[in-house]
Amino acid sequence: MAVGKTSVGRRLAKRRGWEFFDSDRQIEAMTGRTVAEIWRADGEPEFRRLEALVLADALASTTPRVIAAAGGTVLDEGNRRLMQLHHPVVWLRCDPEVLATRLGSSTHRPLLDDDPVGVLKSLDAIRRPLYEEVADIVVDVDDLTPDQVVACIEAAVEHGPAGG
Repeated sequence: MAVGKTSVGRRLAKRRGWEFFDSDRQIEAMTGRTVAEIWRADGEPEFRRLEALVLADALASTTPRVIAAAGGTVLDEGNRRLMQLHHPVVWLRCDPEVLATRLGSSTHRPLLDDDPVGVLKSLDAIRRPLYEEVADIVVDVDDLTPDQVVACIEAAVEHGPAGG
């Protein structure tokens, strides 16, 4: 969350002439509810189920696309296996304290509570090995603009993954 998946994904898709697919927006379109509403009413297991459905649908398409998968998508082993079959997988890596600053007082982030930095550090500890497992390309986005991140991704795709 707040690493720039949507802004970078849209720019990258536009530069490549591909579709852009945002898993959170697809879940919202499919259900007619926001992610926060789903989370509150149905809980995390239902949200994760929907997340897996839209990821599988997105990856099954033969249309070239950039997919912005929700950060928790990697928590499911089946999702990780699917992601590893479709390359490249890009991890936009960001320091939890930078993320907390970017999020500010955001109220639509279901996982955050009164300690955003602590929650983000905890999420990072849990998810980092899973992101490492699936990522072909890693771009450290802390001090980069979305256009710089796109340039890093394009360079890595052209010359092979070297990190960012």
